[in-house]
Amino acid sequence: MSEGFAQIKEQLFKERHELLQEVSNSYEVCRDLGQDGVPDIGDMSSVAYSRDVLFNVSETQRQRINDIDVALQQIEKGEYGICMSCGEGISPRRMEVRPFSRYCIECKTDIEKLGA
Repeated sequence: MSEGFAQIKEQLFKERHELLQEVSNSYEVCRDLGQDGVPDIGDMSSVAYSRDVLFNVSETQRQRINDIDVALQQIEKGEYGICMSCGEGISPRRMEVRPFSRYCIECKTDIEKLGA
């Protein structure tokens, strides 16, 4: 494995660890919300909203963890930086900015247009 991929793997593992910690912290906050006695209806609404926000944040984090795991698998298979849709190389700049990218810009744009 080239030195560049070793650095990318290290970066991906670090980001993965940080995301797992954030998910864990979000879970703890969510679990503790509303545990301070019998709230009034306003408090209940606020707690429900906060839980929804935290749940959505943690879902986004879980998806990013999944993206990182796929990138790590792609490195191991020797397919890192190759678009999973068209098979062309993903631009180095895109991989630098978002090292867990699965698709080139063109394919990602098409996927987003289709809502997939």
